[in-house]
Amino acid sequence: MRIGILNSGGDCPGLNAVIHGVVGAASKLGWEVIGFRDGFEGLLPPGDYRVLDPEDTVGIMKLGGTILGTTNRGDFASKVGTHDLSAIADSIVEKAKRTMDQLEIRALIVVGGDGSLSTALHLYREGFPVIGVPKTIDNDLQATAMTFGFDSAVNCVVDALDRVHTTAMSHKRVMVVETMGRSAGWIALWGGIAGGANVVLIPEIPFSYEKVAQCILDRESKGYLSSVVVVAEGTQLPEDEQCEPGELNSHENRFGGVGDMIAEKIQQLTGKETRACTLGHLQRGGAPTSLDRILGMRFGVKAVELAREGAFGQMVSYEAYHVGSVTIEEAVHQVRKVDPQGEVVKTARAVGISLGDC
Repeated sequence: MRIGILNSGGDCPGLNAVIHGVVGAASKLGWEVIGFRDGFEGLLPPGDYRVLDPEDTVGIMKLGGTILGTTNRGDFASKVGTHDLSAIADSIVEKAKRTMDQLEIRALIVVGGDGSLSTALHLYREGFPVIGVPKTIDNDLQATAMTFGFDSAVNCVVDALDRVHTTAMSHKRVMVVETMGRSAGWIALWGGIAGGANVVLIPEIPFSYEKVAQCILDRESKGYLSSVVVVAEGTQLPEDEQCEPGELNSHENRFGGVGDMIAEKIQQLTGKETRACTLGHLQRGGAPTSLDRILGMRFGVKAVELAREGAFGQMVSYEAYHVGSVTIEEAVHQVRKVDPQGEVVKTARAVGISLGDC
């Protein structure tokens, strides 16, 4: 038995833990693992891959990124929207099939987010023996309660806020920290709560500049001369002041810049010196936390179990502390957003964090 694994889309802490789990579980069954380099592009003839033995994965769990490389561009990843993937050309599918047949790959484990899993679903419908593993630091896939990489990203935000608080207090400034989170504000909300932010702005809750400014001025009247605002990159600006994302290529937009615009407005309304800090890809890099290492490894082991059962078209999922599976079709295009009336938002409000609304 020979199986394949590839990482597709953005990098994410914990990818190497998944590889470690897959290789370890497969070796126990006497299977050989082929790691395709740079995502789906590694499937194109003559095939760009490496054989992965257990010795190859010793010590990789602590490493960020992925030893196989990844990409969100190329023949398989042409996007027409934030979550919709264009159809893959029949000629590309046939080339990938040829590589799979020549290498005698009996199962292909695809580790990726919504877009990559959409590609995996397309290939499954074309007859590929595909198994999905969810990956996104945004934690916004509906079919799983948590994805690996999220905890590491939140820790990055918390570390940044710990540092930002001290410089804000020293200069009596307002600091605006922009996090990742295109459609969902999980990173900003969890990071903001754990990092002691005073205001958290997320895509799910419309905010008012005046409410944010009033929160900052109220704090000043009580003797708190500095404030920290956390904003997710996908947060919509009020009063039709939309942040225009820059063009990444003809099919995909790059988010970012909303923090600078909010900082400028806060300074205008409060008269307080305000600075913005965009964390960007810092949240994707670095060593994964222990939680992400364990979760990633569990996902990898479960993916091999699904391969052994012949449960193709399934995606590993995590619910109620248990690693199970759902169909890939159930998982894709189902974004899990923060519930504005949910327990986490209520917790934030209870401890005095403003969400910028009424």
